[in-house]
Amino acid sequence: MNDDSEFTGVEKFAGVVRVDDGQLRSHVDGVVRETVEQTLNTLLDAEADALCGAKRYERSPERLDTRAGHYERQLQTKAGEVTLQVPRLRSLSFETQIIERYRRRESSVEEALIEMYLAGVSVRRVESITEALWGTRVSPSTVSELNQKIYGHIDAWRNRPITGEHPYVFLDGVWLKRSWGGEVRNLAVLVALAVRADGHREILGVVEGMKEDTESWLSFLRHLKQRGLQGARLVISDKCLGLVEALGEVYPEAAWQRCMVHWYRNVFTVVPRGRVKEVAAMLKAIHAQEDRPAAERKGQEVVAKLEAMKLSKAAAIVATWLRR
Repeated sequence: MNDDSEFTGVEKFAGVVRVDDGQLRSHVDGVVRETVEQTLNTLLDAEADALCGAKRYERSPERLDTRAGHYERQLQTKAGEVTLQVPRLRSLSFETQIIERYRRRESSVEEALIEMYLAGVSVRRVESITEALWGTRVSPSTVSELNQKIYGHIDAWRNRPITGEHPYVFLDGVWLKRSWGGEVRNLAVLVALAVRADGHREILGVVEGMKEDTESWLSFLRHLKQRGLQGARLVISDKCLGLVEALGEVYPEAAWQRCMVHWYRNVFTVVPRGRVKEVAAMLKAIHAQEDRPAAERKGQEVVAKLEAMKLSKAAAIVATWLRR
């Protein structure tokens, strides 16, 4: 008996055929990339033929133009980088939809990179994500260049001239976390939003204030005035003393009003969590009245109701507000 009979078919050929996954994947990727490249170049030729009114070397009375060679352009696709043979025409301008899609995609990639970086994603992580999504690893220098590009746009927007009148201006400071020399610190971002004379809202400015003190608000308001903010008749903000003092110096002619939302929050600090929703509806009812006398009457009713609910501290805050 032959010794080979002692082995099954699988055992006999075990190890004879081995598949290198890396080489197989590389081969498949190459085939896909080559197919994509051929398809795109075929589409480019078809677009050029349509513009010329005839195929290449075709004699036709309907021909509008002839070819003048081509130039190469690299395009990043999910299958990898491909080389486009973009046709040149002698007289007509060749604008392909493929290139337009590339431009839109290039822009979306830039926006995604910037959003990832500004969200705190490390440069190394950005490289890995871009390779997984688009098949191309973006270098740290590219990320840096994109950041410089967007920061230039941000600076231009922050220093743009303010035109027209803005009778109603809302000011507030938003506290955010920022990494500063390897240490995370709180940072106040000062924001100005206004309602234009035509009724449309507009964000006027955003700056880092470090803290909400008089000097920070004074610098921000002067910045807005230098850029052209005018016609401010009413400024709405929280009860930040530094802000109110700075406002009186830069825009003394503007009236000041405390922000309704901040006032609500002050009331809520002395209201049990389970009663906040009910009290909020009561406070909103005051501001929903048609005129000041009606609002004052509604406010007195709310004070009495809060007293009945044994929320005397909340009632005192509302009563103080009504006496102003």
